[in-house]
Amino acid sequence: MKRVVSGMRPTGKLHLGHLEAVLKNWIALQDEYECYFFVADWHALTSDYADTSEIRSNTLAMVCDWLGAELDPNRCTIFMQSLVPQHAELHLLFSTVTPLGWLERVPTYKEAREQIKDKDLSNYAFLGYPVLQAADILMYKGEYVPVGEDQLPHLELTREIVRRFNNFYGPIFPEPQAILAPDPRVAGTDGRRMSKSYRNDLRITDPPEVIGEKIRTMVTDPARVRRTDPGNPDVCPVFWLHKIYSPQETIDHVNVECRRAGIGCIDCKKQLYENVITRLGPIAERSREYEQNIDVVKDILIEGSRRAREAAERTMTEVREAVRVGL
Repeated sequence: MKRVVSGMRPTGKLHLGHLEAVLKNWIALQDEYECYFFVADWHALTSDYADTSEIRSNTLAMVCDWLGAELDPNRCTIFMQSLVPQHAELHLLFSTVTPLGWLERVPTYKEAREQIKDKDLSNYAFLGYPVLQAADILMYKGEYVPVGEDQLPHLELTREIVRRFNNFYGPIFPEPQAILAPDPRVAGTDGRRMSKSYRNDLRITDPPEVIGEKIRTMVTDPARVRRTDPGNPDVCPVFWLHKIYSPQETIDHVNVECRRAGIGCIDCKKQLYENVITRLGPIAERSREYEQNIDVVKDILIEGSRRAREAAERTMTEVREAVRVGL
């Protein structure tokens, strides 16, 4: 069976963007591939090294949401990056063959340095995190990686590292291929892309009253000032969420009635709220059950990390022999 490898930084409780753009895809893949899904806690250190106080709690909170969304440890391997030390070893070996110029040209590196002003990102780990990412994927000889289009440059860098490493030491690693993940337009309450850092997110486990208040205050078509004004659903973040969470009949109704002022924003948001709650309710309930049984979550991570270490050690035995390190 072909292998898929993917990870997520431990950001704590997840929002609808994580659910629709990542988790939904992972859940589908776990029945088609041999999947390794991991908490990228070392990656979190590349930018959040100055304050690590929440990494462990964020890890457990995030994995509760994974399990609540029905990522199944019996159908995939769920583990923590930091519990598989072989990742660091392979990262070191890959760093010896990776030219600095390759890292400096990664678009997201330049963008992050320009946009994130409240953190000092002038450290080696942040520059070199695509090398660690390559080690994460190739440790399990991952053949496929689910990515959005914005991550394609990272995957291409991984492929370049594979070609260079294999050229020096022999055909050890496959060149991983992208599985382009669907990228639904999950809008936040202010109309921007949903993000915890923007404080515009609807979290999977938010209580219904909190979700209701967040939807009630969502921005809508800015040109629709009065109830009698026709609206344009194409520019309305509420309608974008309807297209994800509402049945087609509701989507069609809102699309038509909004354009002729047959429905107001209040009623439109009420319908969205009901459909979001219907979808999230079972996920949130399962996630809360795991929160109340956190030792079960820890056991899942410990067992998954044990399985990951076994697979990683098989790879590293082959790599050490090829590179001629160790005895």
